[in-house]
Amino acid sequence: MNRPAILIVEDEKKLSRVLQLELEYENYQTQIADNGTDALQLIETKNWDLVLLDIMLPELSGLEVLRRIRRNDQQTPVILLTARDQVYDKVSGLDSGANDYVTKPFQIEELLARVRVHLRQQNKKNKLYTGDLHVDLNTRQVIRSSSEIELTPREFDLLIYLLQNKNIVLTREQLIEKVWGYDYAGDTNVVDVYIRYLRQKIDKDFDQKYIHTIRGVGYMIKDPSE
Repeated sequence: MNRPAILIVEDEKKLSRVLQLELEYENYQTQIADNGTDALQLIETKNWDLVLLDIMLPELSGLEVLRRIRRNDQQTPVILLTARDQVYDKVSGLDSGANDYVTKPFQIEELLARVRVHLRQQNKKNKLYTGDLHVDLNTRQVIRSSSEIELTPREFDLLIYLLQNKNIVLTREQLIEKVWGYDYAGDTNVVDVYIRYLRQKIDKDFDQKYIHTIRGVGYMIKDPSE
């Protein structure tokens, strides 16, 4: 099982080292950046499960780093590390997209608890399911009835969009736009072809069928519990 990766952005070397030791003791992967510029470079080159971000940083402030993160990434949890008297920065940070903050000096147990909460929440967001069909967005693993199903990248993207909109009828045009992209210039019949591929892998060997054709309109995944 992969260990969650946490980026520590903190210029106080003693504090960053303590955080690193405590987090690694809890079986997290960690890396330290001691300024805003290095933090952004690390964020651009690796997928992080969570970022601990000090507000007072050299080169680029923590708030500026946060704003740049949120331009392209609305998902990765960010916990701000703030000084006791920085009320304005706390508000600005939350308004800029931070998920949480802890005030220095803090108890490490409190920080670890907040890390666990946000990682659990993020883990739930990265999983989709209907009935006995489960998809992990992080690992791109697809499982039905305890058996793993191998999908091509396009099949996976199509399945994800159908699951994200389960119980909603999606037209071929909608699927082309969201899965193939705005600039796709081919025939919409490609959707029918890939739906057939998905059915062969997802539904063929099961009595319960998830992928449904709505004649004259499009396709949907129907949740059996609804």
